Amino acid sequence: MPIFGKTKFSTVNYDKTTPTAAMPSLEDSENPQEGFTKCRSCESPILIEELVANSSICPKCDYHFPLRAMDRINSLMTDFEEIDANMQSVNFLGFTGYDKTLTSKQMTLDTKDAVICGFGKIKGQKTGIVVMDFKFMGGSLGSVVGEKITRLVEAATEKRLPVIIVTASGGARMQEGCVSLMQMAKTSGALARLSNNDLPMICLLTNPTYGGVTASYASLGDIIISEPNALIGFAGARVIETTIKAELPENFQTAEFLVDHGLVDRIVHREQLQDELALILDYVSGKCK
Repeated sequence: MPIFGKTKFSTVNYDKTTPTAAMPSLEDSENPQEGFTKCRSCESPILIEELVANSSICPKCDYHFPLRAMDRINSLMTDFEEIDANMQSVNFLGFTGYDKTLTSKQMTLDTKDAVICGFGKIKGQKTGIVVMDFKFMGGSLGSVVGEKITRLVEAATEKRLPVIIVTASGGARMQEGCVSLMQMAKTSGALARLSNNDLPMICLLTNPTYGGVTASYASLGDIIISEPNALIGFAGARVIETTIKAELPENFQTAEFLVDHGLVDRIVHREQLQDELALILDYVSGKCK
């Protein structure tokens, strides 16, 4: 049960007119000229070296490029210790091509699945953290992702520590059928026990967050924050428009739209996230002792 009401307060100034339809990763927008990439929000060429030094934020339009899970953790935490690092999915349904996809992603991305979980410190304050990796099969929620999140939350409950969940996902993993959908209930149950023990969960929504992830733990944070212009929803906008046969509001499914409608508490610029999370942890620390 949330301990804070949803407000319309934002910690940063942001431009609601910034285009949000195209949200590329660094790899998706590489320029043929070596050493450069192109921002698909403003289409400006950017030195990759400059982009990395700028926290993967476009220096021209402030567009936030997606971050890999470990890059995100390194930008927020110190003394990080991963748990369940070697847990990996199996093709228990015999879904055609799933084995090959898993092996390919594991080799090219040097990670076992779409989430990294563990414990670390944010400005000296210990916390559990879950970070999803959209590069691994769209950050899809499967049996291993759900199990790792559940184990992290249960361990945090035992240690009496808060939990931070960073989402980036297209939803449930279709190759695992109903088992993937059951992860929504399993993770939600673990978070309910965390809440029953008066321990807070902070959710950071990044672009994109959709489907079963939005319908479960992404919406269960006591405090829900987002990066600017992140796309957040259940079904995609085009699917909704086709279904209801009506035009959707401007900026529909953006973080800014959700702040205005009370579903997100704050929008926080990437370079301010560590300070913001440390402030929140300090504020709720009385419930974590």
